[in-house]
Amino acid sequence: MPAITIKDDASGSQAQVLPELGFNLFQFSVPLKSTTIEVIDAPADFAEGKERPSRYGIPILFPFPNRIKGGAYSWAGKDYQLPVPKPGAHAIHGFCLDRPWRVIDQTENTVTGEFQLSKDAPERLELWPSDFVIRCTYLVRGNRLRSRFEFHNPGTEPLPWGFGTHAYFRVPLTDASSVEHCLMVAPAFEQWPLNDFIPTGERIPVTGANNLTEGAYVTELKLDDVLTGLTPDKDALRCRIMDEGSGYQLVQECDLRFRELVVFTPPNRNAVCMEPYTCPTDAINLTARGIECGWEVLDPGKSATTWIDLCVEPIMA
Repeated sequence: MPAITIKDDASGSQAQVLPELGFNLFQFSVPLKSTTIEVIDAPADFAEGKERPSRYGIPILFPFPNRIKGGAYSWAGKDYQLPVPKPGAHAIHGFCLDRPWRVIDQTENTVTGEFQLSKDAPERLELWPSDFVIRCTYLVRGNRLRSRFEFHNPGTEPLPWGFGTHAYFRVPLTDASSVEHCLMVAPAFEQWPLNDFIPTGERIPVTGANNLTEGAYVTELKLDDVLTGLTPDKDALRCRIMDEGSGYQLVQECDLRFRELVVFTPPNRNAVCMEPYTCPTDAINLTARGIECGWEVLDPGKSATTWIDLCVEPIMA
């Protein structure tokens, strides 16, 4: 599978994207002083397409992030059943992370990909109430990776949707440090309690086991939680991975459309996930129960946008 490399010659930063596998950005490197920081966790042969696309890089999750309970939901008076891997399992992560995207624009430091359900996975069209188009633009500049997302409803029926990304971040940030020196920090003060990965519908304060508001060391965490009650920092939401051993941190910034943060520590890997979502797991079914959770609807012909930035910088004293 041919990967696309985008780079900023002035800084030496670069990223690699795999259009054939969900437009997955699986590499982002930033030279700082005498070291190069590799931000994203993915094996060296990821571009060969031998790995599950949901387990490495930055999978793009649309038109729903995370799970739909049992793959079953109802919309506008019609019942739907999404494929599930086995009885009792849940549908997960939408329709476009495992399919080829079309590259519609490219420059030296930017690339834009597009996925339309009716064109790029037509056999899945009957599984959702409307056709959709999602576009993603990646831009590398200095020590920053910018991502811009656009969602469009080209159909004749309202489009229900939620969105998220599932980035796997490497820890530690440099070989001179170790995972024991890395902290996760996030301004999330509530959580959705889960039953078999599905929210019960309550929101409760974060506990000691998943309270990242003051920072928590990665080696002390075992997480697969849906956090909410996010507090913005001025005009954006910010969470961080602080590597005290290297003196650098990774800052993930996103706009205020994102209401949830899924935090995941993959077992037996030096990687962590801090996944911004516009809605929680199973949001379409929570909405049907009358629970307000950020699930959105686009009328025919309408569009919506959002953004996420990654930045590598020194930890400020």
